[in-house]
Amino acid sequence: MTPRTVLEALARSPLGYLRTVWPWRALGFLLSGGVFATAAYLGVGGLFTAPLGTWATALCAVALVVFAGALAGPLERRRLALVDRGDRGGRGDRPEPRNGLPVAGYGAVSVLAVGWMDLAVVLVSLGIPGFLLLAPLQPTASAWQTVAGPVAGALLLPVSAYPIGAWAGVRAAVTRAVLFPKDHELREVVRSRARLVDAFETERRRIERDLHDGAQQRLVALTMKLALAALDLPPGSAAAREVAQAHALAKEALTELRELIRGIHPQVLTERGVPAAVRDIAGRCPVPVHLDIGLSGRLPANVEQTAYFVTAEALTNIARHSGADHCRITARCQDGLLRLDIEDNGSGNADPARGTGLIGLADRIAAADGRMLLSSPPGGPTLLRAEIPCGRPSAS
Repeated sequence: MTPRTVLEALARSPLGYLRTVWPWRALGFLLSGGVFATAAYLGVGGLFTAPLGTWATALCAVALVVFAGALAGPLERRRLALVDRGDRGGRGDRPEPRNGLPVAGYGAVSVLAVGWMDLAVVLVSLGIPGFLLLAPLQPTASAWQTVAGPVAGALLLPVSAYPIGAWAGVRAAVTRAVLFPKDHELREVVRSRARLVDAFETERRRIERDLHDGAQQRLVALTMKLALAALDLPPGSAAAREVAQAHALAKEALTELRELIRGIHPQVLTERGVPAAVRDIAGRCPVPVHLDIGLSGRLPANVEQTAYFVTAEALTNIARHSGADHCRITARCQDGLLRLDIEDNGSGNADPARGTGLIGLADRIAAADGRMLLSSPPGGPTLLRAEIPCGRPSAS
């Protein structure tokens, strides 16, 4: 695997490190910060030589430092890519960066202190072998110094790549921690949650298929056999009554099993998409539902599954807890975002902490990279909004 940072390159192959581009990237990283800090200080020094008053010079110097710090923050973020390529295994190379005061503050620290340290590490690391390499040009050098100096300098020059790379790696780690607070492990948790949801959906489909092809078919066969058996028994006999009761129970079990299969993963969702599936569950809801589904095509499978189960859970909550006499479902997909609104005129005061399934809904939506918004003041109405990235709808 290709190293993602200069520290990884140093740790994996210390000798092979010199044959890679990482030493040059580390040198460019340190020089870019050091040169910028030097330019800022030269600008401040130039102000003190200008024919300005004391207060005007001080104000201009402070303004220049603030401006340099504001520029240094974004510069730190940009030049970090030289020695830290980020996480290539997930969605996007990096998490969302910080903005505002933390970035400006870190930029100011870089200009005032750390940039000078970057430059000092480069000058010391390259200065010693450079001084030895130039020994023959020194007028006071002896004969042995003119020979030994260049040899020692040539041997030390490759060694200088190691302190430069190590310091650049440490600086990059600090910059990443400050400007990109969500580390690799946290992003991996998000991806793991998404994988768990996908695995859960796969298992649900397997159970639904097994129930449909196994238990449901056996119940259908049992119902038919009981109906045929009832025809061969004398009407009104005790055996006929028992068989009739068994037939009724088998039909009830078959109906419940079909409802269970439909709840696990509705076939209508797979075949016809979100609009038809939402109409199906709305038709079975005891609270009248007004539908406004403006989706022109099929959505990605995980988006359709999330939208369906969010709708199903929300309608269940409305029927059980809200006391509403009607509700409304609106769905639109615009600019790559599915917005699903479920509103009722119930008593409101919905609270995720009361165990009404809202936390599960929020987790389910978050696993699809979406977010859930809830407005439920006491007395109602309650509005639950799910926003899920969906890309462009595909043709149905």
